[in-house]
Amino acid sequence: MTISKKLLVGAGVGCAIWWVIKKYRKTRNDKDRKKKEPKPNHEEIIYPASLALKEDKNDQNVRQRIVQMWQRCKDFYHFLMKKTEPDNKENTVVHPASQDQKDLTACQVRQTFINFFLKKDHNFIKGSSVIPHEGLGLKNSFTNSGMNQFVPIIKGETDMVKFTRVVNTQKCIRAGGKHNDFEDVGQDNYHHTFFEMLGNWSFGDYSKEEMYTWAWEFLTEELKLEKKRLYVTYFGGDESLSLKTDIESFHIWKKIYSKHLDENQIQKYIVKGYHENFWEMGQTGPCGPCSEIHYDRIGDRNAAKLVNTGDPDVIELWNIVFIRYNKDCDNRLTLLPKQHVDCGMGLERLVSIVQKKRSNYNTDLFTPLFNAIEQKSNIKKKYEEIHGAKDKDCVNMAYRIVADHIRCLTIAFSDDETLSPGNTGRKYVLRKILRRGVYYATEILKFEETSFGSLVHVVVKMLGKTFPELQKNPKRIEKIINAEEEQFRKTLTHGSSVFKKNVEKLEGTKIFPVEIAWTLKDTHGLPVSITKLMCEERGLKLDMKKFDEYERKAKERSKQNEKCRTNN
Repeated sequence: MTISKKLLVGAGVGCAIWWVIKKYRKTRNDKDRKKKEPKPNHEEIIYPASLALKEDKNDQNVRQRIVQMWQRCKDFYHFLMKKTEPDNKENTVVHPASQDQKDLTACQVRQTFINFFLKKDHNFIKGSSVIPHEGLGLKNSFTNSGMNQFVPIIKGETDMVKFTRVVNTQKCIRAGGKHNDFEDVGQDNYHHTFFEMLGNWSFGDYSKEEMYTWAWEFLTEELKLEKKRLYVTYFGGDESLSLKTDIESFHIWKKIYSKHLDENQIQKYIVKGYHENFWEMGQTGPCGPCSEIHYDRIGDRNAAKLVNTGDPDVIELWNIVFIRYNKDCDNRLTLLPKQHVDCGMGLERLVSIVQKKRSNYNTDLFTPLFNAIEQKSNIKKKYEEIHGAKDKDCVNMAYRIVADHIRCLTIAFSDDETLSPGNTGRKYVLRKILRRGVYYATEILKFEETSFGSLVHVVVKMLGKTFPELQKNPKRIEKIINAEEEQFRKTLTHGSSVFKKNVEKLEGTKIFPVEIAWTLKDTHGLPVSITKLMCEERGLKLDMKKFDEYERKAKERSKQNEKCRTNN
């Protein structure tokens, strides 16, 4: 390096350091001055999001400018020194446009999304717990979308909003209630009980055209996804709710596509949707029409007819919801005080696309777990991406279920120290998830006793930096799982014995009797979900509708008998 170049670098770095110190001192002085001022009383605000959004916007912007300026100085220095990569990849702003998609890790994809919207004047707000606030109408369920923590703002129940644009990553669990993916996990390559929702919101701020343009820019320019693999849907209306077709969205998408495709090609990429394009948080609450962006993993074809059909290679990637209404118990819609925009994109799906994998489970969000599972399994069989009839011994489905369920359990138990497996509400949901995970770990993968719980530490290592609460007490979580596993192993051993004896008595039929399934549950403590799994493994069918009806009548008879005994 020449002397003049060294002087230029030294002068530039010196000026940058002086500017950073100056801004830092100003920020500290402002904070010291504020400390002397009387603190307002916020005890009446009970929602975490409201408290988070009360942070002073000026301080936030100053900190962001300091970080951005310091980053620019580092980038300039690396450029002059001809260093192609910064020393710390994980904590550096990523610029995917300058590198191949496959080089991006899940951590970098997550941070790229956040950085993109920070540059669009959004503010980062930490995601909430997976245990939702009692006032959200999700009493027995979990946080199932990124917007849950912002419901008080959306419904106009609080005006404590300083930030009109927000971005974050939210932990979500969909294993009960309106949004329930529990039965699908393991069957395909893209469903999960726990997943991360990358989200950005506007509280009465930006428009449809602005959001659609940003979504297109992020996917096609930041991540360099092929434009001809992207399909969009718009709301086609609903007569029962007196809602008309969202023709505005159609024209905006047509305008965006027209800049990149021939006029005669555009129509096939814009698909009218109906029930799939009206999003609801739950049976009641905030809702509104939405526009989805779907991605075709195969490419070089017209995949419009495969959108929203459950095809594993044409998947929903991004859901952009325009929340205009609140739905009550009588299915009536009332307009909200303000219109908001709620955008959610599953990290697991996005990473699989960026890393050019046909399955979420083949990304670095799961491969470390699969490696640990392989080491603990006594069948010594590596994971393969096969499903259905091809997966004859269910080993690969077991890999997916065990990996997914241990992630879900670790997240849930780390968010609530009082939470444990039980027989009601979300405790029962976690017990089902835990026992299903133990079943596949022990019966299919042949884990040693308590090996399932030891996978907690793998999850903490993978996600602990993003969600620090996981690092608080992982041994407690492992202890909870081990205690439940020990109890379940006893139930499973006895229940399996009774199940096998009854299977031997079946004479040529492939229908498993619902009355026996009820006896296994009521008398022997074997969950019907496990009985159903054992039936499927043997090519038997258990009619769950008939079982539910049989169970209802059995409970009614039990109540009636109890009433008679009391009267006598």
